[in-house]
Amino acid sequence: MNTSFMKKKIAVLGATALAALAFTAAPTVAHAAPACDGKVPVSSCVGATSDGAPYSMMVPANFNGTVYLYSHGYRYNVDIPAAIPLIGGYKVTNTPQPGPNATVIQYLLSKGFAVMGSGFARQGWNGDSGVATDVELINTFKTQFTKTTHVIAWGESLGGFITQGLAEKLGTQLSAAAPLCVASSSVEAELKMAGDFLWGLKTFFDPSIKAGNYSAGAAGYAEAMADLGKVFTVMGKLQVGIGTELATGKPTWPDTAPAAIAGSGIPARSALLLTGLMAGVPTQSAHFDGTTGPGSANSSSYTGFALLGSPALGVLENGTNAAALAILATLDVEQQSGGAIFDNTKTDYAAQVASEASTYNAALSGSTATAGMLAYLAAAPRATATSAAIAKMRGLLQWTGKISVPSVTMVGVSDPITPAGNSTYLANQYASQYAAQIKANLKAHMPRGSSNLISIYGLTPTHYTTFDATGSPVTSTAAANGTNHCNFTTKQYTTVADMLAYASTNGKNLSGGALTSAVRKMGGSTADPKFQATLPKFYSQD
Repeated sequence: MNTSFMKKKIAVLGATALAALAFTAAPTVAHAAPACDGKVPVSSCVGATSDGAPYSMMVPANFNGTVYLYSHGYRYNVDIPAAIPLIGGYKVTNTPQPGPNATVIQYLLSKGFAVMGSGFARQGWNGDSGVATDVELINTFKTQFTKTTHVIAWGESLGGFITQGLAEKLGTQLSAAAPLCVASSSVEAELKMAGDFLWGLKTFFDPSIKAGNYSAGAAGYAEAMADLGKVFTVMGKLQVGIGTELATGKPTWPDTAPAAIAGSGIPARSALLLTGLMAGVPTQSAHFDGTTGPGSANSSSYTGFALLGSPALGVLENGTNAAALAILATLDVEQQSGGAIFDNTKTDYAAQVASEASTYNAALSGSTATAGMLAYLAAAPRATATSAAIAKMRGLLQWTGKISVPSVTMVGVSDPITPAGNSTYLANQYASQYAAQIKANLKAHMPRGSSNLISIYGLTPTHYTTFDATGSPVTSTAAANGTNHCNFTTKQYTTVADMLAYASTNGKNLSGGALTSAVRKMGGSTADPKFQATLPKFYSQD
């Protein structure tokens, strides 16, 4: 099998996934009323909340009384040196972001809706301060624009986490909410996948990766930057090595891998896949579908690639996407909590892959190889957290799944950073609340009442991996629907926005044939209430 594709860079989330929209910089004076330019057809306002968070408001001349409050996702809270691969040169920014993108913002403005959003007072994991900023921003907007009748909250990733936290805090003071590609219910849950994946990379491929327990201050920053370089280097070596393994059938490990595992005769691709499975990293990625190979459908190259190569390459692509966030979010939360926050001393990795081991038996090189890799992991040194740091981390904002107003979630089934199972977990938490509501209503001889939650999942196509004339996979094309992080089309965004507008006006979600039609027209999505994504390991490990 041709290996030239392994020399190409796998597409990763870069600056474009992190960059905020370029709106006018906000003044730094806190407590002041927003400064509005009064332009027609859209007046733009800027200011800062009392915590110093810059914000932006955009209000059309035909403002209909409803404003959309957007909360942006996780932004790195440290600058990244230019020498770091793939993400080097990133600079911390607090630029306000009042919507997912300029096209969606214009769509809302054209319908008479206002939009607003802040850059938040601090970057990184900021759930508590983010909710506080949003509460103040709502009050500021209502004071400035007294005809405001409805506030709709929405956001993505960490911004989805903030949106759900805000909705639980304000209840019916909001009229609708959409926590999109929502982060896990707690930062501990969110970093479980990151911790397991980084520990697996360290244990199998490069023991010099620190993978957490970073030192305080500047020393910890330097350690994290070194880890970024090491992880990206390992991923690059694995990328080349997997191509060689598929072409020759011979195990090819990074030169930093411990001899005990590198000399075991097990392919490195199988160890990488096991690492992804035990962490919960999706095996379908932006360009690898797990079902397609080069050549004709019945050829050995086709089935060999689909069965043996694609799952590992999916983990490689997804893991490369998530690695920087895993390292930098770990550093961020450790510094907030005052110590190490990942502990796997009691983790049973065999149990964590039990349900997947048979499905991926061939890609894992068989039951004997799987058992050998798990035995190697069981004997490896584990990571230990600091009890005081754990307690402080657990004191940070968490959402419970309580839903008081019509809400819409949306996520791709193979999101590598905020797994689709987060949205399923939220739906499951709400299900008990809804069941209790139905029971109480029936007991009071009232109508059952409708559900306050629509869960939308972006689905991956059956086949989407493509190959060039040499049989090498193409990784330069756009990410497939249902993959990558918060990878939504304009139609998906605007449909959700329309659903929120309907809910805000009517006090209930779209339902029945109207909902089915709207989701169908979005393309590549389902809102089937019976659909269940796999729960992240944090929720399912017990």
